Amino acid sequence: MDYQKLVDEAFIASENAYAPYSSFKVGASLLLTDGTIIHGTNIENAAYGSTMCAERNAVFQAYCQGYRKSDIEALAIVGSPLISPCGACRQVLAELLDPYTPIVLGCKDYYEVTNIQELLPRAFIGESL
Repeated sequence: MDYQKLVDEAFIASENAYAPYSSFKVGASLLLTDGTIIHGTNIENAAYGSTMCAERNAVFQAYCQGYRKSDIEALAIVGSPLISPCGACRQVLAELLDPYTPIVLGCKDYYEVTNIQELLPRAFIGESL
């Protein structure tokens, strides 16, 4: 899999961030099994709780278009410096991605590959209730 291409796509997505409060732009790109790439970016709000992270925007868009976890091949999340999903995003990804779907965390000169099983072991999800 060409993770660098997915990282590059996530940086393209980050150009559309709405980050007037933090000036911290985050981008995400979701690769689907049919080759489709869905972009997501962070959208801030003065009421901070209403802010939406890039990776949730990308995954939610895929689900809105009828895709499901079996359709998701990989997810890239980029920022500068290297970032990792927040707790809320980890919880959402644990439910909406396969536990071993590659999650690529990238910055300008580097990326690393992980998955939600590594990022959130013993996740609180429907199957564990």
